[in-house]
Amino acid sequence: MTGTRDHDGQATALHRDDMTVNVMAMNAFGVAAEAARRSGVVVRTLHELADLQRVVVLFDDIWRPDTGSPLVNIEQLRAMTHAGNYLAGAFDGDGRLIGACVGFFAAPSGTGLHSHIAGVAADARRRHVGFALKLHQRAWALERDLTEITWTFDPLLSRNAYFNLCKLGARPREYLVDFYGDINDSINAGQGSDRLLVAWTLGAAPGRPADVGGPRMDVEELRASGAVPALTESAAGWPECPPVSHWKDADVVLVQVPAEIETLRQSDHGAARQWRLAVRDVLGTMLRDGGRVAGFSRSGFYVVERTAE
Repeated sequence: MTGTRDHDGQATALHRDDMTVNVMAMNAFGVAAEAARRSGVVVRTLHELADLQRVVVLFDDIWRPDTGSPLVNIEQLRAMTHAGNYLAGAFDGDGRLIGACVGFFAAPSGTGLHSHIAGVAADARRRHVGFALKLHQRAWALERDLTEITWTFDPLLSRNAYFNLCKLGARPREYLVDFYGDINDSINAGQGSDRLLVAWTLGAAPGRPADVGGPRMDVEELRASGAVPALTESAAGWPECPPVSHWKDADVVLVQVPAEIETLRQSDHGAARQWRLAVRDVLGTMLRDGGRVAGFSRSGFYVVERTAE
């Protein structure tokens, strides 16, 4: 076992004497640093109590959870970081924390990292801060010889689906119904907590951030090649499901989600709830029956490859 120092000067232990992995990690940190520079931030791991408190405040500002159910607290973050898990923050030019990401080691030991929560302040969105954070997390995991990062996200959030599946190249592994139970915050209250579990395979470090992502999907080209919609959005914004007979023999099926589910939850709670149930029934069932999500289109469709029964 060899010792080194991470990119914040903290002592850390490497679990292998593999120079190839070290080079991969160094390259990945370089790519992450370039992404951070483009976003106008500095990303670093966090250890001090003052920084941990800033993370708690940031997440509370983003999700506004019920006062009795915070997303994280300083005691949890202190224990996790002291045990060697991942916590990093993105700092603006004025030193303000505008993004953070928390992860912990997953079973089997020495294989993966589970990314538990990541968030970016509302006024810092569209600056690709989340991308810079994920690339830093990727480099940190590679430095520890891990092979994948997993996390969950709400399958109704088209913005997150595109980011996770296309920009990063993660792939859904499982549809989880009401994974967290009822969540009492300003985003999820009354809407259930279905999640997609995705896995991000950590291969060779990319030469540039664009090399990380997955394939881009064109829905019109897919439909011309025989793909069939199983769930679409009506003109009124409600989910529409054609009869199963319409698509049951298709090898590739398209499952649409609304463009702005968060807005819909505020304007039409009933319609948003119907989207939850429809996506659970269609996409959830397909994944349970062996379907594989091959990608996500900019127009808001999951592209599902189905296996013959």
